[in-house]
Amino acid sequence: MITYYAYPKCTTCRKAKSWLDKNNVEYNEIHIAENPPTKEQLAEIYQASGVELKKFFNTSGLIYRSLGLKDKLSTMTEEQQLELLASDGMLIKRPLAWDGKKVTLGFKEADYQNNWL
Repeated sequence: MITYYAYPKCTTCRKAKSWLDKNNVEYNEIHIAENPPTKEQLAEIYQASGVELKKFFNTSGLIYRSLGLKDKLSTMTEEQQLELLASDGMLIKRPLAWDGKKVTLGFKEADYQNNWL
């Protein structure tokens, strides 16, 4: 089963959820702002993802911009970045779907098709 971190008001999250429902994919939905993944969970998901840690950041979010992270991320350690992500679910690119092995960030239908069907 997929653990699906989403923000209910997010249009992209709603599209992804609709796709999961339409394709009868089982998932456990978690409100990313109310219950963000822990630093340890994020580290595990990040390791499984094969993508750069900076891709986990919601670069279009208000918090990302207000903290000036565009310029700060490159000087932060992996540990600091994981702590920051775990501190506020709104910093995490969403939706974030993960089944213990595979990870998708954001919603691209082709990625969902490859990973979840």
